[in-house]
Amino acid sequence: MPWRPALVGPICGPPLGGFIMTYASWHWIFLINVPIGLVGMALASRFIPNIRIERPDPFDFVGFLLSGCAIGGLAFGLSAMGLDFLPPSAVASLLCGGAISAAACLMHARRTPAPILDLNLLRLPTFRASIFGGFLFRLGIGALPFLLPLLLQIGFHLTPFQSGLITFTAALGSMFMKAAVASVLQRFGYRNVLLYNALISSAFLAACASFVQGMPFAAMIAILLFSGFFRSLQFTAINTIAYAEIEPAKMSRVTAMVAAAQQLGLSRGVAVGALIVELMLRLKHSTTMGINDFPPAFLFVGLLSASAVFIFMRLPPDAGAELAGRKTETPGEGSKLVR
Repeated sequence: MPWRPALVGPICGPPLGGFIMTYASWHWIFLINVPIGLVGMALASRFIPNIRIERPDPFDFVGFLLSGCAIGGLAFGLSAMGLDFLPPSAVASLLCGGAISAAACLMHARRTPAPILDLNLLRLPTFRASIFGGFLFRLGIGALPFLLPLLLQIGFHLTPFQSGLITFTAALGSMFMKAAVASVLQRFGYRNVLLYNALISSAFLAACASFVQGMPFAAMIAILLFSGFFRSLQFTAINTIAYAEIEPAKMSRVTAMVAAAQQLGLSRGVAVGALIVELMLRLKHSTTMGINDFPPAFLFVGLLSASAVFIFMRLPPDAGAELAGRKTETPGEGSKLVR
């Protein structure tokens, strides 16, 4: 199996974070990122070539500021609303400021020749499916890193370290899938993978609602392992289909929008998960979370991720054929292999 450096973080993060929380102080969760970040910068400077295009577009500073304010205001505002730790007036100010910045950013993008967020790219079916379908899928999946540790620590009374040793198994499943992604996409095609695998991944996410007292930990680990396996396939398909119809000159614009959509979807998932648990507490007029408050949240976010199929089903059957190396039919030429 090939070495996947990008999976080192998801695999080592939960056990390491749980170890720090259990045997040290939560402050180190943030402090440890400083030396790791410095090492990452040094390695990137050493091994990643500094490739430059001949005529780069001028930097869209106004779009940069507006998009940053929009994403920051909406993301933090929705998170604060779900976690209920800021006054309602502050949350409303964040949301209004983010919404106004988003509207201004959209207007600015239509008038700028080279905007940092190029909305014209959304006219491409594959890119549109990656952004909107990927957002819905990540909206549900993004709640898992929030809900699962809370369930294990509050519902099963595990330490953060024990919880991390269970949750990291999802990353192990992702590692096993990475070696098979290309073959799966070539055999079944992007559209079929995005459609049916979204349902499979969402079903495993919803299956976390079955984590109750007395359930063997081996069964939980098996669910998480397969969940990570299929979720990795879905993430890879979503991320790569975005580039299926993109010209080389616009690759940087695509990367900016894909990265923004990824972070916004995953972070909103935390807010959605927190909001559902908060609603469960209010329905039973309690302020103490228990094991029975989590199953409805897992079921809801599972349905939310599954709703992405309504976006993916609009893709043409041959979407991403060139990326996957699949055979397509060309009128008058018969079947050929597109590479």
